[in-house]
Amino acid sequence: MLIEGLYEILNFLYKEQTVEASIKLNKNHEIFGGHFPGHPVLPGVCVIQMTKELAEKALERKLLLTMASNVKFMTVINPEKNDTIHFVLELSETENEVKVKNSVKFEDTLALKLNATFKNRN
Repeated sequence: MLIEGLYEILNFLYKEQTVEASIKLNKNHEIFGGHFPGHPVLPGVCVIQMTKELAEKALERKLLLTMASNVKFMTVINPEKNDTIHFVLELSETENEVKVKNSVKFEDTLALKLNATFKNRN
C-alpha cells in the first residue's frame, strides 16, 4: 500500500477477470487534513492508486501505470459521509500489458469511471 493507513479492504473477489472490492476509508487519515481542511475529499490520484493496488492483488504482481484514459470523476468522495466505496475492475491481459476498466461507487452513486493500461513492473 503506497499510502499506509488510508484504507482497508473489507471484501475482495477476483473471478473471471473481474475484481469486486469494498474499501473502508480511514476518515481520520492525515491526507484529509490537507485535502481539504474542513471539507475532506479523497484525492483522485489516490483512487487511481487504489485501482492499481487492487489489480496487483488480483494478478499477484507489481504493475506500472502507462496510460489513463476516459478518467471521469462524477462526484467527490467525502470520507466523513461515505467511508465505504466499491470498486469493480474488468481486467484484460496481453503478453505485455494489463488493461483495466474501472468504476467506483458509494451507495448507488457513481463516483469514478476509468480506463487504464499497466505494464508489468520488474
